[in-house]
Amino acid sequence: MTPLGIYVHVPFCASKCPYCDFYSLRQGEDAWEAYTNCIIERIKSYQERALPVDTVYFGGGTPGLIGAGRIGRILDAVRESFRVQPGAEVTVETNPGVGDESLFPGLAAAGVTRISLGLQSANADELRQLGRIHTAEQAARAVELAHRAGIGNVSLDLMIATPGQTEESLVRSARFCREAGASHVSAYLLKIEPGTVYHERRDSLDLPDEDGVCGLYEAACSELERLGYGQYEISNFARPGLESRHNLKYWRCEEYLGFGPAAHSFFEGRRFYFPRDLSGFLAGGEPVDDGPGGDFEEFAMLALRLTEGLREERCRERFGHGIPQELRRRAAVLARGVYWRVPAEGVALTRAGFLVSNAVISELLL
Repeated sequence: MTPLGIYVHVPFCASKCPYCDFYSLRQGEDAWEAYTNCIIERIKSYQERALPVDTVYFGGGTPGLIGAGRIGRILDAVRESFRVQPGAEVTVETNPGVGDESLFPGLAAAGVTRISLGLQSANADELRQLGRIHTAEQAARAVELAHRAGIGNVSLDLMIATPGQTEESLVRSARFCREAGASHVSAYLLKIEPGTVYHERRDSLDLPDEDGVCGLYEAACSELERLGYGQYEISNFARPGLESRHNLKYWRCEEYLGFGPAAHSFFEGRRFYFPRDLSGFLAGGEPVDDGPGGDFEEFAMLALRLTEGLREERCRERFGHGIPQELRRRAAVLARGVYWRVPAEGVALTRAGFLVSNAVISELLL
């Protein structure tokens, strides 16, 4: 079978950012230890099946907060319970300033091959607006420490269209990523999510209008590509060959298993998830079934997030047929605008299309 991805959600943060709606809590050592033990037990429940795995991703929250030792123990359980393939990609998210100088050597010793750091901006005023508790200098230092520990693949997160951001400040943040030595950049448009502090304050935030958002996105994409980061997904850019293999599983509708509160899975044709409830997870709560997954519409919707788009050969591999003619006909009509490309090998969004992807993908997949 095709190797799975493993996702481990670590729901702990040192503080809650005002824009964040991910499931995260402020907890201490006791909760971290109980969580680690529970995750290991859940992972070992798959031991008898010896399923192949080629990516492992620790997301959050701030996984680095629980320390390299606990992450190493979880990775040991993954290796004992799954057939981890040679050259597997193992990613850990963390934030600049988290842990001491032993964190990255400890992660490297545990088998981590990739780090994802929450930079968000290299501008001090923007970091303050975003509620971030690190500096750009700490981010540069974290990249340096990761590289020194032997983890050469480091991704930095940027946020686009944040309060008070300008094209000039965003371009400076993009250049900071290159100067710091990042091999990958995830550049996300800020979305004001219900239940966040930003949502409560949305009428008073200094946010760009629609044209401003488009200009910022275009500026980020152009500068990152000029700096040598090729765009391969709406929000993701990488040096050649250093795309996130784990996240590509999501966009290519491949299967993965998620562990931890708020973690989602797609496995054996079904989607399921653990509720956003640490106490319930620790008490042995079961995942919630979310129905079947992987049909053509879902496959196409996810593929169209990629710059390669929906490709003829991938459709044939997956479904035994190419792109349906009716979809190609509809795409050709839509391509008279600025949002679609319809080369012989498939259907893809343009950069302008990425900015309105939800609407135009829905129009295509009617």
